[in-house]
Amino acid sequence: MSADRLEVLAADDFDVLVRALAEGGREVLGPVLRDGVIAIGPVESAADLPQGWTDEQERGTYRVQPRADAAWFGYAVGPQSWKSVLFPARALLWSGAKGGVGEHGVEVSAPDRSAAARPRALLGVRSCDLAAIGIQDRVLLGRPAVDADYAARRADVIVVAVTCGFPAGTCFCASMGTGPAPRTGYDLALTELLDGEHRFLVAAGSPRGAALLAALPTRVAEDADRVAGEQLVASSVARMGRWLDVGPVPAALRGALEHPRWDDVAARCLSCGSCTLVCPTCFCTAVEETTDLVGASAARTRVWDSCFTPGFSYIHGGAVRQTTRSRYRQWLTHKMSTWVDQFGTPGCVGCGRCITWCPVGIDLTEEVGALVGAHVDEPQRQDR
Repeated sequence: MSADRLEVLAADDFDVLVRALAEGGREVLGPVLRDGVIAIGPVESAADLPQGWTDEQERGTYRVQPRADAAWFGYAVGPQSWKSVLFPARALLWSGAKGGVGEHGVEVSAPDRSAAARPRALLGVRSCDLAAIGIQDRVLLGRPAVDADYAARRADVIVVAVTCGFPAGTCFCASMGTGPAPRTGYDLALTELLDGEHRFLVAAGSPRGAALLAALPTRVAEDADRVAGEQLVASSVARMGRWLDVGPVPAALRGALEHPRWDDVAARCLSCGSCTLVCPTCFCTAVEETTDLVGASAARTRVWDSCFTPGFSYIHGGAVRQTTRSRYRQWLTHKMSTWVDQFGTPGCVGCGRCITWCPVGIDLTEEVGALVGAHVDEPQRQDR
């Protein structure tokens, strides 16, 4: 978050921000407590936010717990990333029906993307997820083959980021240089402060964000407000649940393709693909083609896929990567090494979701550390 110009918004005035985001029929999405997790859902007022709740996360473990204070953003990350909004698991590519005027009496129609293109505001985006959105923008918008559904969903989005003051046991965004404070890619950035007065530091990161900020009942941040924000960020960095020395990782992984650790992790990995589903940057897809029961209509749909499925690498004659060992190696070396060659950045943003939601508790930072011989430090967690 830029320290050049900071404003302070009282918690009592937070609904003014929500109403401003919703102007013109814009859909406001943010964190909500639902089904035992902090998920993404509609937000119409501050009352919809998970006030007084936090998340406890470790390898293979996720629990929501009550907090001792009334923080609205006092958690790390939920199982859903914003990929579920901007790049959903299913997207129609085209549909066709018999009886049309097209070739062979079949009419093929492009999908109606009006619902996908609905204006949205994303409220409560963590800095790790900001980095993930930036990566998906580069992959899905910045290359010659643009994903049309993603482009429609991304076209009119307001991003309101929030500094993460309470990292989980599986978080390592500070290692990856993606957090815990927002740096770029947002319209507004908030830092929630609870030291006596419940308030938010607010900074604008775009002209649209500046216009929103000008309409809010704020005051100029004082030195005490700035110091409190800086202390929160420093405390968050100190409380990261994981740490990884990223510098040597890309080259070292390329030199460790026959390391015996791949056999060790393969003996534990279920090849379930959970890590790729919760990952905010994974973008692999497949295509499904379906027809109705009488063969009068058909549709082609883009769906999420995973490099952990044997069929993902299938070509004539069989799958290229037939073993769990080869599939895990493909995922990890792509995420942490060859992704840098392709896109100029690792494919990991340090959110820790793959560690939390792995059913057998495989820890990316531990596996990378073992493979490259790097020291992986898991500091003592402090009470939150």
